[in-house]
Parts: sequence; C-alpha cells; structure tokens
Amino acid sequence: MARDFTWEQGACCWAILLGVALVLFAGTAGAESCSLSPVHGDLTFPVERIPSDWTCQLHKIIKSHTTVTQVGPIRVAMSEPLYRYLLGEPPFAASLIRRLGLGSYHSQAWGERRFWGDDGEGTKGFVQLVYEDAESRIYLLDGSHDSRLLPHITGKAVVFLRMAVVRDQQGNEDMDSTMVVYTRLDNRVLSGLVSFLHPLIRGMVTSKLQKGVKTVHRLGVAMRQQPSRVLREAEQPPPLPEPHLVFLRTVLGPPLDSTQTISPVSTTP
Repeated sequence: MARDFTWEQGACCWAILLGVALVLFAGTAGAESCSLSPVHGDLTFPVERIPSDWTCQLHKIIKSHTTVTQVGPIRVAMSEPLYRYLLGEPPFAASLIRRLGLGSYHSQAWGERRFWGDDGEGTKGFVQLVYEDAESRIYLLDGSHDSRLLPHITGKAVVFLRMAVVRDQQGNEDMDSTMVVYTRLDNRVLSGLVSFLHPLIRGMVTSKLQKGVKTVHRLGVAMRQQPSRVLREAEQPPPLPEPHLVFLRTVLGPPLDSTQTISPVSTTP
C-alpha cells in the first residue's frame, strides 16, 4: 500500500523542483544575456551563425563599449577574388604594401584565423576572424595604441565588415567596404573619461580604418597600372612565398607598361 507523503518529504520534493527550475532559468538567462543584435549601424548581420564560443566575448565588448564608429562605404580598386585573398592573408598583404612603399604594416599568422599586426604608427595587436560569408566578416581585436595625444591605451574591439561588388566608370570590378566598430578600453579610469576622450578615440579609430582601407586601395591601383612592378617587387630576394607569387601571376594577367605613373583614384563611391 502506498504511504502518504510526510511534510518533510513534500518539502524535499519542492526543494528539488525549485532547484531544477532555477538551474534551467539560469541557463536560459545566460544564453539570453550573450545574445547579439543583428543590426549594427544601418547594416544587418547573420549573428545567429557566429560560433557559440565567440558570442559571449563579442557581447561583453558591445554591451560595455567605449565608442562605436561607422566608416564607409570606402571604395577599393580591386576585384572581389583579389580583395578576399588579401583579407585572408594579412602577412602577404602587409609585405606587398611595404615592398611597394605604400605603408609600414607588419603582420604574422598566430594560429587559426588569428593574426598579429602592427601598422608602424603606434597601433598593434591581434586580429581574430570570428565569422565570414560571401558579403560579411566579423572580427575580434585585442591591442594597444601609443601616441602623443593619447597615453598608452589597451582595449578590445568588434568589427563588423560588409563588402559589396561594384563597377567603376571603365567597367572594372571594385569593392565597397563599410565597417561598424565597437571599441572598449581596458583602463576603467580612461573609460570613465569617455566624454572627454570620446572625440579623440573615435577620431583615431576612424582614421586608422580609413587609412588601412585606402592603403589597400592604393595597392589595387598599383596592381592595375603597374603589374610588372608589383610582380618584380614580390619576387625580389627574399621572394614572397611561391603560392602567393603564383596567385599574383594569375590575377595580374599580361604585364602592362611598368613605367607609367600610378594616378590617384578616388575612394569615394
């Protein structure tokens, strides 16, 4: 015969049920607290496709960001295959830019889809590619900056990049890039001075992004107008890795007059 529950047994059951409910609620709340909005600036990104182990890291930066900046669209004189190749190979792109005298960028591979970079002007750090598809990329940055106007600052950033294929007046394939960047300073004191530092930090972020994209644009112009020179510089001892040289020979096509001057091309759509 079944025995009646005692008061103690009933209280124990309720305690167990309450405990289970709290655990389930905590798990749900944790998942919700790390959710990301798909809308950033005036762009929409498929954030539901971001690997779950990155979602919370991005959420923390976006939720407590120091500044948010949107830049673009900025036009790059480069075909889509070439643009995507350089995005995926920062060390190669940086080496080519230095050899052509277009900038002082340095980069090294540092694990899976992770790169270290230095722009030669006080900004350095790690860049992690978190997500990519046909038109979007999402990056997580962790680095530092030194300048006369700002003290040594460290921080993290989330970069949402949107790419679009366009055509110039001559029918050449170009790329438009638009970025939304959330920056969070590590130093709480500096973060507390956001009202004072906001213009400086936002200006610095905007300047760095614009300069980086415009440098790639100048590289694209050089490849179109002086392909022989670009190949020659890439092959100078020590030559760049052979797979990169093979790619360059393929995309640059028949050499043109390598003595013509590189003309400035507007990066404004």
